[in-house]
Amino acid sequence: MPYFESPVDGTRLHYVDYGPADGSVVVFVNSSYFGTEMWEYQMLPLAEEGYRCVGFDRRGHGRSDDVWGGFDLDSLADDLQGLIEHLDLRDVTLVGHSVGTAEIVRCLTRHGVERVARAALVAGMVPGPVRSADHPEGIAPELAEAAKDAFQRDRAAFFADGAHDFFALDRPGNELSDAYVQSMVRRCHGSTARAGVALWDVIADLNAVPELTKLDLPVLVVHGTHDVSAPFDLTGRRTADLVPNGTLKVYENAGHGLFATHAAQLKSDLREFMAGGRAALVP
Repeated sequence: MPYFESPVDGTRLHYVDYGPADGSVVVFVNSSYFGTEMWEYQMLPLAEEGYRCVGFDRRGHGRSDDVWGGFDLDSLADDLQGLIEHLDLRDVTLVGHSVGTAEIVRCLTRHGVERVARAALVAGMVPGPVRSADHPEGIAPELAEAAKDAFQRDRAAFFADGAHDFFALDRPGNELSDAYVQSMVRRCHGSTARAGVALWDVIADLNAVPELTKLDLPVLVVHGTHDVSAPFDLTGRRTADLVPNGTLKVYENAGHGLFATHAAQLKSDLREFMAGGRAALVP
């Protein structure tokens, strides 16, 4: 299995590299708890169409090393940049989900856009869902802390009980097999307890407003109307309003797990975005 060493501290990080070596490059950045397998409905079809699809397991996730440190956002962003430089990737499209969008934004503002052409922020946590001085409408910090406490007490129950809302399975059109949902619950246990708690802290402290306004590249924002993990008005809509060159695509009835429930639509929108198309803005 291929690995590269983190430029931060030498942590061994597992990556996958699908499709032709000379294809247009797409780098996928995962949600909390998941490894690259979460993107199977986008990475594999796009690779078969001739794109070079690259992804990696975040430290403490999947097949990457189990470590204590390096979970601050700067270090996570440096891990992403380390992968791009390790493979000498150019003209990259970055695609991130959930907390992966924060890593992408920090990577771009920290390392620049010399190697990156565009970014897609899917069900993103940016700019940050938790209430702060410049975001009074956000989630109360004590509610975020209570959710973190529930995770720490019994993360097995947290994953199992949260799957229904994660995929918004009560909404029309969000049809997934029980077998798939359970497989994704099991996949969550591929992340360590340490990694999970550390990412809760990243989200609680996240305020990417100043960074989003500085992004000097096309940005596609994809978000679901029924995302309870990253409520649309607190995250996706704000992001689309902040980025200078953004396109907003709203998926009706979609939850946080739209990469599965709206797999074909997401693949199509990513393909259009990479080809230079511009989806219709949604108010």
